Amino acid sequence: MIRYTLTASCIALALSANVYATPIDEELKALKARIEQLESQQQQTKEQQEKDLQEQKSQAKEQEAAESSLKFGGAVRVNYSYEDFDDDNADRGGDFDFDLFRIDVSGNYQDLIFSAQYRWFEYMNVIQHAWIGYNFDEQQQAKIGVTQVPFGILTYASNNYFFSSNFYLGLEDDHDMGLNYTYKSADNQFDFAFYKNDEQGGLDGFVSDRTDRYAYDVVGIRLDGEDAYDAPSAGYAAGEVNTFNARYAHNFVFSDVEVELGASIQAGQLEIENGTNGDNVAAAIHGVVNYDRWNVKLQMTDYKYDVDGMDVDRIVVAAYHFYDSIPAEATTYIANLAYNLPVDIGPISSLTFYNDYSLVTDKPAAMEDTFMNVTGMAVSAGGLYTYFDFVVAENQPFIGGTMVGDGGTNTRFNINFGYYF
Repeated sequence: MIRYTLTASCIALALSANVYATPIDEELKALKARIEQLESQQQQTKEQQEKDLQEQKSQAKEQEAAESSLKFGGAVRVNYSYEDFDDDNADRGGDFDFDLFRIDVSGNYQDLIFSAQYRWFEYMNVIQHAWIGYNFDEQQQAKIGVTQVPFGILTYASNNYFFSSNFYLGLEDDHDMGLNYTYKSADNQFDFAFYKNDEQGGLDGFVSDRTDRYAYDVVGIRLDGEDAYDAPSAGYAAGEVNTFNARYAHNFVFSDVEVELGASIQAGQLEIENGTNGDNVAAAIHGVVNYDRWNVKLQMTDYKYDVDGMDVDRIVVAAYHFYDSIPAEATTYIANLAYNLPVDIGPISSLTFYNDYSLVTDKPAAMEDTFMNVTGMAVSAGGLYTYFDFVVAENQPFIGGTMVGDGGTNTRFNINFGYYF
């Protein structure tokens, strides 16, 4: 009897243990599941954090790329010309020559900006411009280096390959070494500049040839009896120094007509090899009108060079590997008309027809006037830009004359093919 009772008690105890074991196992399973859930959430959080970090790095790189840039470009140009003033050229039916190869580099790092251009010709290699600058805000900018002189119509007072006559007087697209400040809003633009000297370092600049330059600058005083193309006589080499420029332009909008009216002034000194002092002053007023596809450019300019103790009629200038001469004072006029026609002719996207007229008058010593009229068309086809120009001129450089000459009327037909990349 006792044996059976003991057996029954053991069985009851075992059953009781199984009853209490079931809730503990379930709690363990639940705890394990919770741990696995927390680990999974932790892994997901870690992965999300890594993803967010990668996105932040990517956005930072994109922002840095947006705030900084570096661009390279350039051009290759060749030129055909037929000149009635050059008998050999006319007998050959014109000449087809290499014009230039150039490299451009520009970019920015945040608000720090820079730009430079170097040109290779058959007969010289030159810097066209090279500067660094800073954008203070959307309206204000400063530059230091070889910059474009703010004078008259910008960027060019012309539409054709030969510029206007002002270019050969150093009064269009000139570049010198100095400081430049620009304020530009929707309606107004102020330019102030100070140029210590020309792009070659002035009278004693460390260069091998003072005629190797892109834009015309004063390099000497022309004495009586000298040829227009002679180098300056000993003691009479000169250089531009301490030149100040100020320019203002205001934009008007009348329905479909946009008008820019502006004024410019330039004043500086001449450093002359023999110690004599000189100075120069120039002033201009200009207007630019845009209506639909039409463009009109008008400008009047007056300039004068003085040398202490001398009655000077001619000034020596230099560019493109030769010396030339200009009047010591004159008044110039520019009147240009252009029409832009969008087209879809194979690769050709636009045609620009123009007539550019320049006059240089009121010269000293009863010198003959200079005029140049360029009738032409510019063809844009992708990276290819081509000028077709027919030039009629008198006493005009590159058209068989010089600004201080008294020659007849000459003509030149010119085609300049340029591929810009």
